[in-house]
Amino acid sequence: MSTDSKDGSGSAIDGPKQFIKDGVQFINRCKKPDQQEYFKIVQAVAMGFAALGALGYFVKLIHIPINNILVGGA
Repeated sequence: MSTDSKDGSGSAIDGPKQFIKDGVQFINRCKKPDQQEYFKIVQAVAMGFAALGALGYFVKLIHIPINNILVGGA
């Protein structure tokens, strides 16, 4: 009898071993962004923060008068 993966003898180790192998390949293919790419990422994140901050501000600006009308200033 041979010990193939068909009989399930090494199946408990095959999954994590393949996961580690794939992870190492992924890390090896990754590269650090250059300065231009880094600043584009920073700019996109800053614009997102600003957009969500503005949206939250306007929602709160609209919510306060509506809440006062519904509650009645009690």
